[in-house]
This record gives sequence, C-alpha cells and structure tokens, in this order.
Amino acid sequence: MTKTTPITPEIDAYLQMLWFEKGLSDNTQAAYRRDLASFDRWLQQQADYTLVAATRSDLLAYLTWRMRQRYSATSTARALSCLRGFYRYLMREQRIEQDPTLQVDNPKLGRPLPKSLSEAEVEQLLAAPDPQDPVGFRDRVMLELLYACGLRVSELVTLELSHLNLRQGVVRITGKGGKERLVPLGEEAHHWLMRYLRRGRVLLLGDGGGEVLFPSRRGTMMTRQTFWYRIKHYAREAGIDKPLSPHTLRHAFATHLLNHGADLRVVQLLLGHSDLSTTQIYTHIAQQRLQSMHQTHHPRG
Repeated sequence: MTKTTPITPEIDAYLQMLWFEKGLSDNTQAAYRRDLASFDRWLQQQADYTLVAATRSDLLAYLTWRMRQRYSATSTARALSCLRGFYRYLMREQRIEQDPTLQVDNPKLGRPLPKSLSEAEVEQLLAAPDPQDPVGFRDRVMLELLYACGLRVSELVTLELSHLNLRQGVVRITGKGGKERLVPLGEEAHHWLMRYLRRGRVLLLGDGGGEVLFPSRRGTMMTRQTFWYRIKHYAREAGIDKPLSPHTLRHAFATHLLNHGADLRVVQLLLGHSDLSTTQIYTHIAQQRLQSMHQTHHPRG
C-alpha cells in the first residue's frame, strides 16, 4: 500500500486488515485512508482527541460540518461507510465498547444516470486514433477492446498476453477484489487485436519482451491515468464535447447491449458486478430510449 497521509496506528492496522482480507485496490485503500484521516484531524481540532474516543454526537457534528463545507452527499456517504467499517473493526478487536456509527442515517442520495455516448459518437471516438502511427494503432485497439468488452480502464491497462484466448475469442479479466471473469471479444475487437499482435505491438516493444499487452512508449505497463488522458484527447479530436469519465465507454457498452435486447443478468456478468442492483441503473437509460421510440413511432405516442 502507498502511504501518503499521516495516520494513527489504529487506522494503519485497519487498512492492513482490509488489504490482507478483502484485497481492495490501491485507489480504494487511498480513499479509506483519506476519509479516516479527515475525521481524525477534525476530532483533534474540535476536541483534541482521536478516533478511538469519538462518540455518536461527534460523528453527527462532523457530518453537519461536512454539509456546511459543501461536501457532496456521495462523498459523505462514502466517508460514513468507511467509518462504519472502521468502528466495526474496533468493536471486533475490543478497542471500544460502543459503535458511534449506530443509529446514524446515511445522507440521502439521488440516483445519477451514468454518462454515456451514442453509438454514432462511439464510432467517432474509435475512428479518432491514427492506425498508421504505432501509438495510434495501439490506442485504437485499446478503445475497441474497452468498448467491446465493457472493461474498466484499470482492467484494460493491466492485461497481459496470457489473458487472451484468441482461438475461443475471449479475454480473462481480473476485476475488483481479484474476481475473474471471461468476456467475449466480438468480431471487430478480435480483428483489430489480431492485427495489433502481428505487427503493432512489436513496433512499441522493439526487441524487448514482456507480457504486458498494451505497453507504453518505454515498453512498460501504462498507467490508467495516462490512458484516460488519451481518451480525452481522442474525444476532442472526434468533436465530442460531452463530459466524459474513465467509465464512459463501459457505460456505453452496457447501455447499447440493453438497447439491443440483452438480458440484464448477462450484462451484469460481463461487467463483473457482484450485485444486480449495480447493473440495474442502466435500465433507466434503456427505458428512456424505449419511451422516446414509443412517442416517435406509436400512432398514439
């Protein structure tokens, strides 16, 4: 784990436990670290004591302070969830006698729809990289794979040659919590990937080896931040002025599958969601399209 924020021994022990028992990603670990350290700093400034001595009243006062500081309901809900886990851990370790998060309600959240792209916009984005340039060729294949398989950017950049089964046309993905899933490539992504493996990848690696599927210019694994910048660059090249996120093509993958009649549970498996409720948010987008089609085409729409 990367340590950047000063923390107490209790927080450090809790994060170590999460790392060993739950296999959370480095980014999730960093978010937990920030949330716990933030409450710890606030307690010391307000009452000059630490997390272990916090009461329910302290926690409610902290949540009120966050609201006044205009923190979003989403980030506050995440912070509260982190604190719940932390205090359950302290209870289990018999470090405290009462959990201060009991009978504390979560902030009310709206249900924002994921930002997505139309099928035409996806085609524009995929066509933006220059396949005559080795880096552009690599990026085109990465975008094809990102959209065809509904991958997270972090899953894409960590792919290795051994994760591919081109004979069966599938890719083995290691998702959150180390969970593995097999995802079909699709004909178009399979076609681009075959071309890339025959002549594109070697232009980036030169005489070097390595297992990484999509190496950087230096022949090493690309960071997810680097490729996210590449996506934004190609969106500008394609004239797409919608606000994008690293998950935009993943959202488009799910939305377009549902629009074309895919079963929700199949989409859940392809995305690697452990809970169907996480996938169900995409049905709202599909329903909007169905309503629009009904209004346009039905004689009494």
